[in-house]
Amino acid sequence: MSYVQALVPPEHVSNHLLVLPDATEVATVRRLAESWFSDVRWLKEPEARSGPQPMRGARFRGMAAAAPDPRDVGPGVLGIGAEHGVAGPFTGPAEVAAQLGMTGPVRVSALGRVDGTFDRRGPRPASPDDRDGVARAFAAGLPEDDELRLVQWGVAVARKLGGLLLADGRELLRPDPAGSVDLRLFSANPIGAADLLALLRSVVATAEHEAETPEPDGSTSHRLVARTPYDGSIVLDARQVDRVPRALVDVDVNDYGPFAVEVRWIPQDPYELRLEQPSGVHVIARNRMRAMVARLALLMHARSGGVLVDDGAFVATTAEVDRRVDEERSPTRAWV
Repeated sequence: MSYVQALVPPEHVSNHLLVLPDATEVATVRRLAESWFSDVRWLKEPEARSGPQPMRGARFRGMAAAAPDPRDVGPGVLGIGAEHGVAGPFTGPAEVAAQLGMTGPVRVSALGRVDGTFDRRGPRPASPDDRDGVARAFAAGLPEDDELRLVQWGVAVARKLGGLLLADGRELLRPDPAGSVDLRLFSANPIGAADLLALLRSVVATAEHEAETPEPDGSTSHRLVARTPYDGSIVLDARQVDRVPRALVDVDVNDYGPFAVEVRWIPQDPYELRLEQPSGVHVIARNRMRAMVARLALLMHARSGGVLVDDGAFVATTAEVDRRVDEERSPTRAWV
């Protein structure tokens, strides 16, 4: 418990602690909260720390104060819904972060009720199997409703930004960023089934157009499948939708549209998608298919524009998706 006390003030040691890299800005945490929740607002806005700013500029040509670092703020409270919120950020020292397997100082947010009390817990989980380890962390009784949603959001943020979550301030949840594989593209420009098949065959030559289904609104949905001998299948579903993810609320409506293409990976043993610690064979296949899904998504984006959304329901930039391709090429990820 001693390291937890070094991360947050005493009143927060039993909250769910979201530990993120030091480069994470307050605005990023708020944007990710707004991707999941409708009622997000500052109950106490973080304030820039006082004190002189470092100077910059060449000697004898005038000097000016450097622009304030957006990370250099005191803790605030971000309200989420009627009763919950995110307090922080608090700065965790590098030596404490090292005990948690992270490098350098970290930014810590405390997730919980804003009135200082605690939520009631539900029954024990029906199954110990889930990708995020939530059932393991709350084996004695699961969070319910808003608290469960807040925990799930914290894990999704940790996966996206390379952090971790200490459930109840003690149970470590460290989601693998490489576990995020599936992507969705929302565009104003539809891609025809023939063009989608050509793009899919550029990554798996044996891909097939498996189904064409009339929809109640008069549109037509398409399913294309690319099967591989060892790594499972890529399933591509294209349809017109009447609802888009909350993450697109703050995106200019001209940058996306109602035409959605979802790209999913189905492994040889789909049950392993539910395991916190899948087999080595699954991880090898996942790394290859994560890069393949990323390549396909980038090809579709280049073809029709739009906005990509990852399987955490957050906007994924093309730079983020491109890094997935580069990671698979890295020799540090190869099995020998």
